[in-house]
Amino acid sequence: MLNGRALEARPFVVAGHAISVQPMQGSADAAGADRGSAQDFPPPGRQAIPRPPLAYPGVEAPWAGLEPAQRRGIYLARVRAAVEAHHRTAAAGRVTFDGFPDPGAPSAVLVALFEHEGETRVVLTRRAAHLRTHTGEVSFPGGRLDRGEAPEAGALREAAEEVGLDPAAVEMVGRLTPLATFSSGSIITPVVGILGGAPGLTANPHEVEHVFDVSLSELAADGVFREERWIVPGRPMPVPEAGEDGSFPVWFFELPNDTVWGATARMLVELLRLVLDV
Repeated sequence: MLNGRALEARPFVVAGHAISVQPMQGSADAAGADRGSAQDFPPPGRQAIPRPPLAYPGVEAPWAGLEPAQRRGIYLARVRAAVEAHHRTAAAGRVTFDGFPDPGAPSAVLVALFEHEGETRVVLTRRAAHLRTHTGEVSFPGGRLDRGEAPEAGALREAAEEVGLDPAAVEMVGRLTPLATFSSGSIITPVVGILGGAPGLTANPHEVEHVFDVSLSELAADGVFREERWIVPGRPMPVPEAGEDGSFPVWFFELPNDTVWGATARMLVELLRLVLDV
């Protein structure tokens, strides 16, 4: 609690019904009859969110001023156009760094998108519970780059290793803004790839506990996103969103059995802002 404002757990509700997050199981077509349902999800992840004592609620979502209808029907062509325009102009001012400059080893993640029933969906994973770092966190497929490896090549390699995604099935369309992370000490380049349809994916149990997808329109729905302001004494924050009280924003998306936060949430926020033009 800070200034009389306490953080509370929020129930997940979208327009009165549960979100349609879909698990990808085995090699089943994610949009087909064997795709499964939200009831097929494994138990909630065991991630630990290191919320400091000095934390308080932040502002509403950047897209909160849009009518709900403006946040639905996000076709893949619309997303492609927004990402390609961003990539061409390198417009990096909307979402920037999440930590220190000169963070060390470069990494890349794959923001894999496909369209189903008129909505663009994004592939996410839950990291395996036995991993030493970022245990149980939701993330994009990706990891550290090999020496001399391009972000696109590294993201495809990691996606193949983690979830069995065929690199030949991915059309690269651009990059989001690279960001540096405080916790892992790396700079991450998000590369955006388009799939011709819902992929058949299998989680590598050595790295991934669960692989699933969710639509961008559901991420932008009321009640899914929230911002918290964190104050960590002694931690410099070279970001435009830093507050006069020393706070910085941390963003969250609440999904069934999972909370997306940290670097992954920042990338999703940038993607949504580009697509929704907010």
